[in-house]
Amino acid sequence: MSNEKFYDTRKAVPRSAAAALHYDPLGSEPPEIVAVGRGLAADEIVRLAREHGVQVHEDAGLVEALARLDVGTAIPRELYAVVAEVLAFVYAVDAEAARS
Repeated sequence: MSNEKFYDTRKAVPRSAAAALHYDPLGSEPPEIVAVGRGLAADEIVRLAREHGVQVHEDAGLVEALARLDVGTAIPRELYAVVAEVLAFVYAVDAEAARS
C-alpha cells in the first residue's frame, strides 16, 4: 500500500478526531495505537493528554489514517516516516521544556 492512499489529507473529515500512540524509544516495537475517537471521544482524548502533560500534535491527515486502525495494533510501515516526524517534534518540545 502506498503512502498516498493511506495518508491523504484531502479525505480528512471536518469533525474532531484524535488518536493516541504509545512508544518506548528503548524497545524494538513500533508505536502502538492506544486510543482513537471522534467527536466527544476525541475531545476527551485530547483533554486527558493535556491534563497529564502529554504532547499534542495536530495533523488531520495523520489522525484520519490512525483512526482507521484498531486500538492495540502497531502502526503500519506506511506511516513510520510520518510518525517519526511527530516523535521528533515531541522529543524536541520535551528537550526545550527540560532546558527551561
